[in-house]
Amino acid sequence: MRKILLLVSAAILLIAACNKSSRNDDVSPIPEEDGFTATERKCGADEILQEQLKTDAALRERMDQIEAFTQRYIQNPDLQKLVNGKIQIPVVVNVLYRTSAENISPAQIQSQINVLNKDFSATNSDYNKTSTYNSVKSGDIGIEFVLDQVITKSTTKRSWQLNDAMKKISQGGISPTSSTTKLNIWVCNLTSGYLGYAQFPGGSSATDGVVIDNNAFGTTGSAKAPFDLGRTATHEVGHWMNLRHIWGDATCGNDQVGDTPVHNTANYGCPAAGHRSTCSGTPIEMTMNYMDYTDDACMYMFSTGQKTRMLAVFASGGPRNSFAQP
Repeated sequence: MRKILLLVSAAILLIAACNKSSRNDDVSPIPEEDGFTATERKCGADEILQEQLKTDAALRERMDQIEAFTQRYIQNPDLQKLVNGKIQIPVVVNVLYRTSAENISPAQIQSQINVLNKDFSATNSDYNKTSTYNSVKSGDIGIEFVLDQVITKSTTKRSWQLNDAMKKISQGGISPTSSTTKLNIWVCNLTSGYLGYAQFPGGSSATDGVVIDNNAFGTTGSAKAPFDLGRTATHEVGHWMNLRHIWGDATCGNDQVGDTPVHNTANYGCPAAGHRSTCSGTPIEMTMNYMDYTDDACMYMFSTGQKTRMLAVFASGGPRNSFAQP
C-alpha cells in the first residue's frame, strides 16, 4: 500500500484520452476513419493534459490546489459527508452521428445510465466476483445519475479526434449544457480505436465532461465486445471525479490513493487471478479496479480510498460542489 502524497506533479495528472497528434490548427489532422478497431482499452489521458497545460498557464496551479484540498478532505473525517445522503447528478447525453448505427437509441442510452448507477452504488452483479480485495471495496459511493436530456446532431464527420471539437458548435459539435451543474457526455465515433476521455476537475467549463466512443457506450445497440458492458463510461466518469489510472501513468507510479496496490503498468484483457506486480512489495495487482485498462467483464470495483477521493470533489470548497446542491 502507498502513502498518500500531498501534491501530485502535473506529469501524472490525467485527463483520460491519449492524444497522438498536436492540437494546433496548422498540423495535418488524423485521417477520418470508419468502423471500430479497438481490441484493447485506450484512454490516453496524459497527452491531452500536457497540451492543456501548454495553453492554460493557470491550469497547473488550479489542479495543485484541488489536490491539496483533496488531501485535506481525506485527512478530515468531519468533511466526509454526503449532501442529503445522495449526490444526484443530472446527465446530458450529446450524440453526434453520421450513420444510423451511430444515432444510438434511447434504450442504449438508458442502459449506460443503469450501468453507472449500479457501478457507483456497488450493486453491479459482478461486485463480489472475487474476494481478493474485499477489505477495501468501496461499497456504495453515494452518487446517483439521472438522465436529464438527450441532444442529437447529424454530422458528415467519419470520426472525431481527441481535441474537444465534438464539444464546440463552431467545429460541428454540440456545446455543453449547464456544465457546472450537469455532467455532459458526448457519444461519437472516436479516432484510432480510442474508447473515451474525460476532463479532470480544474479544466474549462466550456469543455467539461466525458467523451465515449459509440461502440463502447452502454450494453446494447452499437456497443461491441469486449467493451459492451458500459465500463468505459464508469472509467471515464472516475477521471471526471479526479481519479487517476491505477498505475499512476508511470512504471510503479502513484495514483494518489492509499489503499490501491502499486502496479507496474496498465493491465489488458482479463489477467489471471493473483497477478502480482514486480514493484516494491510485489503486491497482487487490483486488476479488477475500474481505473485499470482491463476488459469490461474484468473490472468491477472501486476502492474505499477512491470513494473518498471522488466525494472530495463534491464537498464544500471542492471543484464540483455545485453538483451537490439540491
